[in-house]
Amino acid sequence: MKALNRRQFLRDLGISATALPFLAGLPSISGAPAPQKRQRLIIMFSPNGTVPGEFWPEQEGAGFEFKSILKPLEAFKEKTLILHGIANKVRGDGDSHMRGMSCLLTCDELLKGNIMGGGGNPAGWASNISIDQEIKNFLQSRAETRTRFGSLEFGVAVPDRADPWTRMSYAGGNQPIAPVDDPHQMLGKLYGQMKDKESLVSILDDVRDDLKRVSSKLSARDKALLDQHMTLVRSLEQDLENADKQGKLAHPVPQIDPSIELVNDNTPEISRVQIDLLVNSLANDMARVATLQYMRSVGMAQMRWLGIEEGHHSLSHDPDDNKDSYAKLMKINTWFAGEFAYLAKRLSETPEPTGDGNMLDNTLLVWTNELGKGNSHTLDNIPYVMVGGGAGFKMGRTLKFDKAAHNRLWMTVAHSMGHTGLKTFGKAELCDGGLLDLA
Repeated sequence: MKALNRRQFLRDLGISATALPFLAGLPSISGAPAPQKRQRLIIMFSPNGTVPGEFWPEQEGAGFEFKSILKPLEAFKEKTLILHGIANKVRGDGDSHMRGMSCLLTCDELLKGNIMGGGGNPAGWASNISIDQEIKNFLQSRAETRTRFGSLEFGVAVPDRADPWTRMSYAGGNQPIAPVDDPHQMLGKLYGQMKDKESLVSILDDVRDDLKRVSSKLSARDKALLDQHMTLVRSLEQDLENADKQGKLAHPVPQIDPSIELVNDNTPEISRVQIDLLVNSLANDMARVATLQYMRSVGMAQMRWLGIEEGHHSLSHDPDDNKDSYAKLMKINTWFAGEFAYLAKRLSETPEPTGDGNMLDNTLLVWTNELGKGNSHTLDNIPYVMVGGGAGFKMGRTLKFDKAAHNRLWMTVAHSMGHTGLKTFGKAELCDGGLLDLA
């Protein structure tokens, strides 16, 4: 169905603009002649490196066993690909945390600037578009893969500040994109404008009559999907209202040294709400690309829900023989793995709207970090864990590379999403060797 005819069809039914986000991705409304594969990419970030001895499997290939940090992914072992030996080889201005974060998805040097990094190394923003936005632009350029937003940038406990330590997505050089870490704001962006979160008005109450009116025009599969959207959004509204009753939802903005951030104790609940919103938005085909950013580089999150009072970044600097810090870092990184596993689980239990399996079958999840190890600030052996399908990669194994530039990895991901015209990405000389063989 052509866009003009679709708009006329909805207008004839008396459907309001508020109801359109619920209907945009349904084949019955879009007029798709047949279910089409929806290939998706989600990149998740967590900061301050990992604990290598508790992260990387000993074995290479299919016969690997998860170390303690990755145990939450056990249910998805056959859909998991762990890449060891991927390096961020971008150098230039800024410290390792700055380049680790703002070069993570841009793969090019930082611009000159006066933002002072560690060791007296100043820099500015990234000089290149990030890979998520590159792929988004490619998908948005084609009618068959164009969506309402193209990409969505979710955050969890990202501090209210803007610098190279807090941004990984870039629309272009010197154009950082801020993740949205307030579920109220994201809910309003996806499903309608709300006056403010203190007087949250039910979105579904506003559109219920419209959705009931169009329901008779939908296929049985689309009716079920629409009901799932409505049920989840109602649940999210209730969760947000309950969180507000218990206390302030957003983490407090620090009024002290800007290198320290205080993370609200509701972070675990916020994380799950954001993941549910992310899955719901992709199920309704609002975007095919998304990022999920936890905290920031050099983040001092105090994860009291894990029984940890010290800041994450400080713990990551402690020597390996500090058994107490080592155990706490294991807890922290295992928690991040658990959130990644929850994202995979939510996708796996959500039927593909086109009727072909579940959403994880057609979604590539990538979990990464800005450092390989916190106390050494190494940009070698950056953690990369992939889960899901749709990319054509051979999953259920581990692969080891010899300091392969992460430029090559992101080029490979772009090609897997159909962007085969991308011959280099970021710093061109770091693309030598071409695509990585992940198939």
